[in-house]
Amino acid sequence: MRITKKVEDSLTEQHYLICPAHINSYGRLFGGQLLKWIDELAGIVAIRHCGTLVTTASIDNLQFKAPAYSGDLIMLRGFITGVGKTSVEVRVDTFLELPENRHIMINQAYINLVSIDKSGTPLEVPLLAIETEEQKKELSASLLRREIRNKLRSEQNLS
Repeated sequence: MRITKKVEDSLTEQHYLICPAHINSYGRLFGGQLLKWIDELAGIVAIRHCGTLVTTASIDNLQFKAPAYSGDLIMLRGFITGVGKTSVEVRVDTFLELPENRHIMINQAYINLVSIDKSGTPLEVPLLAIETEEQKKELSASLLRREIRNKLRSEQNLS
């Protein structure tokens, strides 16, 4: 029987100070650096939920909403939005952290990760307890993204 975990059980936050090495030629946070941080945080969230090794399978959505610059403090917050048999979807929100504990969202991403053993064989993941209306909406959107992803995969296999 599969165990069930709550969204809060794997909620993870990480803060970064943007340094000159993180900046692109336009003077903004390099998207590849942010993507690295997002993927790492999503992995931590998934490991906390699954209790196993995980591997990134896909990134469904990555929206850059605002830039960040050298010297800015950013916070990434990740949480599980949906689970399959062997995979989880993680939402990672990135915020610019301003004085007086104000936050401006600068990025949002959805990452799909698969639970695996040491040989790379997929493992069953815990179920997800849905306790709030917001979690219910996230789960519904997660199921829709999975349906779209599966349809695209099947169309790509036909060509």
